[in-house]
Amino acid sequence: MVTDNRPLSPHLQVYRPQLTSTMSIAHRLTGVLISLGMVVIIAWVVALAAGPEAYATVTAWLGTPVGLIALFLWTAALLYHLLNGIRHLLWDAGWLLELKGAYASGWTVLVLTVVLTVIVWGGLL
Repeated sequence: MVTDNRPLSPHLQVYRPQLTSTMSIAHRLTGVLISLGMVVIIAWVVALAAGPEAYATVTAWLGTPVGLIALFLWTAALLYHLLNGIRHLLWDAGWLLELKGAYASGWTVLVLTVVLTVIVWGGLL
């Protein structure tokens, strides 16, 4: 087997994490969290159809501190994924592609995620 002595391309260890790369990774992770959260939502709907006892069991679990934290994080993940998806649509349209626009839209997504999550949960509690 013949080997080249050409240098390998740089990998993640070479680069300092930037807002855009971190948000890209977070977008993928929130997609996974949303999928996992949908299992809980489906269980809740199935319990609703199964009768009052099953519904009370699932609702009681979701009302525990662990359940509320999971729902809170799921809400934040859902809002982040939605807002970052809109940001990607703007990029697909050719907007905010410059470094300044990419960072401004990134920070906007982060701030709006926090604000909207607090608004949603403020209305629920």
